[in-house]
Amino acid sequence: MKQKRMDLFRDSLEKNFELSSRNREQCLDFLVHLFKQVRPGKMKAASKAELNLQRVIAQLHANPLLLRNMKIAVVTQLAHTNIIKTLTDSGMLLSRGFVQEFSSRLSHKFLPSLQEEDDFLYVINRVFYKKNDYLWVEAISRDTWKQFFDTLGFTIDQQDLKFKEQLAEALIMLSYKVAHLSMEPEVHKYLPAVLEGDNIFIVQNQLVNQLQNTRVHNELKNVLEQCADVAEEIREVQSIKGASLSLSYMLLVMRYCLSRMKILVDALDNDQSFHTGRLVDFFRLVVRYENRKNSLRELFSQSFGYVAYQIAEHKGSKGDKYITVTPRQYYKMLLSAMGGGLIVCFMVVVKNLLGRLHLLPLWQGVAYSLNYSIGFIAIEETHSTLATKQPAFTASAVAGSLDTRKNEQPNLYNLAVTVARVTRSQFASFAGNLLVVFPVTWLFAWLYHISTGHKLAQGAKAMSLLREQHPWESFSLLYACNTGLFLFLSGLLAGFIQNKMQYSRVADRLIMHPVLRLTMTAGRRKRLSHYLETHAGSLAGNIALGFLLGMSGIFVKILGIPFDIRHITISAGNVAIGTYGLGFDQVRGQYLAVVVLGVLGIGFFNFLVSFSLAFIVALKSRGIRLKDYPEFIRILWRYFQKYPLDFIRPRRTIDKWEDGR
Repeated sequence: MKQKRMDLFRDSLEKNFELSSRNREQCLDFLVHLFKQVRPGKMKAASKAELNLQRVIAQLHANPLLLRNMKIAVVTQLAHTNIIKTLTDSGMLLSRGFVQEFSSRLSHKFLPSLQEEDDFLYVINRVFYKKNDYLWVEAISRDTWKQFFDTLGFTIDQQDLKFKEQLAEALIMLSYKVAHLSMEPEVHKYLPAVLEGDNIFIVQNQLVNQLQNTRVHNELKNVLEQCADVAEEIREVQSIKGASLSLSYMLLVMRYCLSRMKILVDALDNDQSFHTGRLVDFFRLVVRYENRKNSLRELFSQSFGYVAYQIAEHKGSKGDKYITVTPRQYYKMLLSAMGGGLIVCFMVVVKNLLGRLHLLPLWQGVAYSLNYSIGFIAIEETHSTLATKQPAFTASAVAGSLDTRKNEQPNLYNLAVTVARVTRSQFASFAGNLLVVFPVTWLFAWLYHISTGHKLAQGAKAMSLLREQHPWESFSLLYACNTGLFLFLSGLLAGFIQNKMQYSRVADRLIMHPVLRLTMTAGRRKRLSHYLETHAGSLAGNIALGFLLGMSGIFVKILGIPFDIRHITISAGNVAIGTYGLGFDQVRGQYLAVVVLGVLGIGFFNFLVSFSLAFIVALKSRGIRLKDYPEFIRILWRYFQKYPLDFIRPRRTIDKWEDGR
C-alpha cells in the first residue's frame, strides 16, 4: 500500500530511484505518475498540458536516469502485453457496422467490458484513466508529441522476437481487411477503370505476404501510398455520384487500416524505427477511442459525419452560385432577388386570402403549406433568389475554403475574401427582396381594395399584422430563430435527397424503366430523368420548407403551444398589408419605424441561425476546428479595415487580397 502511494516519477527525479524491468506493475505505475505530471489540473485549462509536457521533455534530457527509467517502463509494457488488438481494433470505429456498435456501446454503459491485464489496451486505460484525458492529449501540438517520442528513442531492435511477430501479425490482419473491403460491391464499382484488372488493394496484400524479403519494403510503402490515393479518389467521386452510409463506413475503416499499416511497415523495415508523426496520430486516436469507446454521441458524430460531408458538398457546390465576385454578378443577384421578392408578394396576398376562409386548423395549415411550397418552387424554377435560402448553401461553400482534405493548409486570406463576398451577396439579396416586397404588396392590397371594395386586412386584423412583427410586443425575434432552424433543415434535406438521387443512379434507372419505355419516347424519358436528377433535391427542400412554415401556426391552435415562425420577406409583406389596412394617418411614425426595425431583426436572426447551423455541420463533417485557426479573426479584421465597402458591394479592381495573398 505504501509503495502504491509513492510518486515514482518524483522519486526517479529527486532520489535516483531505478526501475527494474522484472517488476511490470512498478513500471506501469511510473508511466501513470509521469503522465500525471502532464495532465492539467482542470480540463478547461487543457492548453497548459503542452507546457507541462515540454517541461517533462526537458527533465528527460537533463536526467539520464529518468530517461532510462522511462525507456524501461515502456519496453516492459510492450514485452509483457499483446499489442495486436490495439493495432487492429482500437479506434477502428464502425468496423462492425452501426447497429452492432450501437448495441455494444449501450450494453457497456451498464456493464463495462472486461479488460485483460496482458492486453496493451489495459496499459492505455491505466495511464489515461480519466474519461476526458483525450482533450488535453489532443490539445498538445503534434510537434511537441513528436519531440517526446523522439526523446524516448524507441526502436524495434530493442524488443524480443515475440513483439516483432505481433507487429507482423497485425500487419497481415490489416492487409486482409483492406483487401476484403476493396472487393465489396459498393467499393469495387468505384475503383478507377485503370485498376479493374489489377486491384491495387490486392497487390498490397500480396506484397505483405512476401515481407520477409527485405527488398519488398520500399515497394510496399509505395503501394500503400497508392492505396491511400485511390481511397481518396473514391471519396471524391462520391461528391459526384453520391454516398451511402455503408460505403462511408467501409472507406473510413479502410483509411484507418492503411494509416496503421504505414506505421507497421515503417517499424518492420531495415531501419527498425517508427515514423514518429504517424505514431503520434495513432497514439492520439487510441487515447481518444479508449476514453470515448462507450460514448453514443461519439458514435453518431463519427458515423454520420462522413455522409454529412457528401451532403454538405452538394450544398456547397450549389452555394457557389449565391456568392458574387464581379459587379456584373452582384447586380445580377440584385435583379434575381427582386424577382424572388415579386413572387413573395403573391404568396403573402394569397396567404392572407386563405386566412379569410376560416378552415379547420389542420386544413388551414395544409393550405398555407401548399401556398408556401408553390411559391418557393416558383422562385427556384424562375432562377430567382430568396435571401433566407442562401445561408444554408453558402455556409458549406465557406467551410469548403477550410477543408484540409482538399488543401494541406487553408488560405486564410482567401477565406477572408470569401466571407466578404458572402456578406455582400447576402446584402444584395436582402435588399432586392425588400425593395420589391413592401411597395408591390402595398400595390396589390390597393388593387384588391379597388376591385372588391374590401381591404385585405383592416381594424384589429391589420393592427395584429403590425404587432406580430414588433420586436418586443411579440415573440417575433424568437420565432425568427424557428424559421432559421427550418431553413437549415430544408437545406439539409435538399442535400440528402440530391445525394441519394445521384448515388442510386435514379436518372439512369428511369431511362431504362420498362413501363416508361412503353409510354414515353427516349427523348422525353431523358428530359424527365435529367430534370429529376438536377432538381429533386431543391423540390424536396422547397416542399419541406413550405410545410414546416405553413404547419407551424396550427400548433398554437391545436396544442396551445406558443410556437410560430417569422420570415423577413413574408413579414415585410404583412407590414405592407397591415399599414394599408390602417392607413398611414392611423399609424404613428415612431411605431411603424420600430416595426420596420423588427422586420430587419427577423431577417438577421433568420440568417444567423440558418447560417450558423449549416456552418457548424459543414465544419464538423470535414473534421475542421476553428480554434486551430485563431489568426483568422485578425486577418478578417484587417481586411474589413482596409476594404469595408467590400462587405456591401464589389470593387471593380482586384488586388492581392482578392488573389488570396
